[in-house]
Amino acid sequence: MGQPAERESGERATRGAADLQLPPGQRLQKGWPVTHYGPVPKFRPERWEFRVFGATADGEKHCWNHEEFTALPYTTVEADLHCVTKFSMVGAEWGGIPARTVVEIAPPAPDVTHVMVWAEYGFSSNLRLADFTSDRTLFATHKDGELLTAEHGFPLRLIVPHLYAWKGPKWVRGVEYMTADRRGFWEERGYHNLGDPWKEQRYSYQEEPGDGPEL
Repeated sequence: MGQPAERESGERATRGAADLQLPPGQRLQKGWPVTHYGPVPKFRPERWEFRVFGATADGEKHCWNHEEFTALPYTTVEADLHCVTKFSMVGAEWGGIPARTVVEIAPPAPDVTHVMVWAEYGFSSNLRLADFTSDRTLFATHKDGELLTAEHGFPLRLIVPHLYAWKGPKWVRGVEYMTADRRGFWEERGYHNLGDPWKEQRYSYQEEPGDGPEL
């Protein structure tokens, strides 16, 4: 599989206090709290499959087993993680497979505007296609050079650095291409459809016309 490069002796320099900028309402978090809904799934590599389906360009479903998916080109992104519960973890190095790589291998149909990212237990999160294909959106397998723990999403979680962390589910199993927007798990339960932390888009009552699916 793609592997993280050897880290230089000594840790990456910590961002100076003068350089630190957090989205409104956020606080700096030391460490990485575990936050999720429901139990931690057991990873069974022989049963694990990643699927791209829905409105694909060729009309077909595309599948990878765990060995195949983790053999895709590996890259790293240094990015903050902003939780809607108001903590921010800054300067993490995430390693994994760029979302753009998946889109290049299994392209969407021309009229696709959104994706639904599916995870274990039927959990889902909707994203605009432009957010999903950002060059910093990553299917992460590692953090700071180490494999993710099960509690933090092993074997695969989505990282979308410019959105709140709930937009990047843990334990991801696939992506559905959609020609119209549809709310995901938390979006159906009162969270903002877009989730931009810099605009403090936390809850659905804050949505403006055009932020959510047409009724």
